[in-house]
Amino acid sequence: MAVGPTEIALGTEAPDFALPATDGRLYALKDVAGKKGTVIVFICNHCPYVQAVIDRLAADARKLLAEGIGFAAICSNDAKNYPEDSFENMKRFAKSHALPFPYLHDETQKVARAYGAVCTPDFFGYGKDLKLKYRGRLDEGRTSPPPKGARRELVEAMRMIAATGEAPREQIPSIGCSIKWKAA
Repeated sequence: MAVGPTEIALGTEAPDFALPATDGRLYALKDVAGKKGTVIVFICNHCPYVQAVIDRLAADARKLLAEGIGFAAICSNDAKNYPEDSFENMKRFAKSHALPFPYLHDETQKVARAYGAVCTPDFFGYGKDLKLKYRGRLDEGRTSPPPKGARRELVEAMRMIAATGEAPREQIPSIGCSIKWKAA
């Protein structure tokens, strides 16, 4: 069943983290933050919504990274019950899609809870001050490609944030699979 993000107040500060990545390094927020803004996106390997957008996401991330906007993806799914999302499978996924950003493993799910992430993909766009400015979607594609000529919503929003410090008024929430939470 598809779910979308809950309301999180724009202007909220990005929570810090220290998470292992598929490249063998440990990353904190400061390590992935860009001079002009930062995108943190919660994804996983098995979600059909993520699988449908991952190559467009990687291409858009390359554009934003080249423009001084930092980028990282985090997988917080319960890998015990969803082995497709294990750290070893994350490594394979990152390599097979040539992800240009750190793909981080949130085994405890504390980072996802701190951000208020609820689905995959779930996008958080921050200004250079690391205050939340964008909580929208990548584009209008879901489990199929967007229509020809569709806006690159995340790219446009982050470019606007980088240039003006302001975000677009209209932000259409992302939709995807629920984060697979561990049993309490």
